[in-house]
Amino acid sequence: MNVVDYLRISLIDRCNFRCQYCMPADTPLDYVPSATVLTNAEILTLLQEVFIPLGFRKFRLTGGEPLLRPDVVELVGAIAALPQTQDLALTTNAFLLAPLAADLYAAGLRRINISLDSLEPEIFHQIIGHRGRDRWQQVWDGILAAHRVGFDPLKLNVVVIPGVNDHEIEDLAALTLDRGWHVRFIEFMPIGNAELFGERAWIASAELRQRIRDRWGLVESTVRGNGPADVFQIPGARGTLGFISQMSECFCDRCNRVRLSADGWLRPCLLNETEQLDLRTPLRSGESIGVLREQVRSLLLRKPEINFKARESGTNDGVYARTMSQIGG
Repeated sequence: MNVVDYLRISLIDRCNFRCQYCMPADTPLDYVPSATVLTNAEILTLLQEVFIPLGFRKFRLTGGEPLLRPDVVELVGAIAALPQTQDLALTTNAFLLAPLAADLYAAGLRRINISLDSLEPEIFHQIIGHRGRDRWQQVWDGILAAHRVGFDPLKLNVVVIPGVNDHEIEDLAALTLDRGWHVRFIEFMPIGNAELFGERAWIASAELRQRIRDRWGLVESTVRGNGPADVFQIPGARGTLGFISQMSECFCDRCNRVRLSADGWLRPCLLNETEQLDLRTPLRSGESIGVLREQVRSLLLRKPEINFKARESGTNDGVYARTMSQIGG
């Protein structure tokens, strides 16, 4: 069985964007009550008393948009200071990143993933559901600020939507030629906008790789990350290209992660909503930490059977109660 040692922690389910593939404009804003969001102290208790004793050493802070959380820098510092933390990363849309980049770096954060689905402002604003104000430039400024501060690796996440931004694959790949940046192409998933998924479907990573190979050539990279990306490199490029192929190339057998939502639900599989575990309620009601730890241990042992295998067994109907922003991405 694959070792599960990577916890993605959603700090907040709110976001300042309304991305088509996550929280489209016509989706009601059904945020969890603020009183149910885990506090810093509760997150640290779960890490130190439940997850770290079970072998977790890698942590990623997500949202919603995690930089909307007022105490995010303090939490980064507290997690980075834990002696068992081997890797700490954060995923952001970078809209609020420029003024926070230096503080996050000083707090101990070294790895950051930034969502950048288009280099064309008009298409970018179409995807994120905002028009008028130039949010693309503010995001780009955040990316440049993170680069100046020294975040390494600096990864750019691209959700590829057929007919929307797929014509930019080569331009986005070219960002890695003279910068040590790592671009990750992610196949479009049905979570968050099943209607758009039904209309547009997804483009297999193999097709994207062939397009890049035809332009520059493409070789497998020796660089490997903590996640499921297959990593390649344009010959001579300073950065890398990753392909996350959850739709075309099932990687359940090597999944090493679970997700903790902002309101304390532990989800063993992104694409399967069964067997989620509520940790907040028993934690606040005084349940023994030992009991919580054993419940999580039991869930981890069942994870291989919970993992999404709809292509083989039809265990999931493709209907999701929570959007990507609520799950934690």
